Amino acid sequence: MTFDKEKLAKIREEEKRWEETTVKKFIEKRPERKEKFMTDDGFEIKRIYTPADLGEDWDYLKKLGFPGEYPFTRGVYATMYRGRFWTMRQYAGFGTAEESNRRYKYLLEQGQTGLSVAFDLPTQIGYDS
Repeated sequence: MTFDKEKLAKIREEEKRWEETTVKKFIEKRPERKEKFMTDDGFEIKRIYTPADLGEDWDYLKKLGFPGEYPFTRGVYATMYRGRFWTMRQYAGFGTAEESNRRYKYLLEQGQTGLSVAFDLPTQIGYDS
């Protein structure tokens, strides 16, 4: 691995651009849960780590990029799950309409934030129902 100061400077520059554009815009809609994220030992956890933090170069911008930006290899949200926890979805919809409706209501009452619905098995596996 080569140490290319020019590429590392470019990564730092792009990280700053990302913070000031993509992250700032995203935080306006979905604020982070905490002002700072810390390890159990009291060290602050950065929002993102790049090869510039390590002084390594392997074409980071082309192969990995930043969260919330193409090619989305680091996730679709700019702040990942700092604004809210990931969704754990419960599967529902295998009974009658009435049973399914009761199940959806129950799950939502228990704090579920998203539902994965199975309308019918043939449709779900790609057959013409």
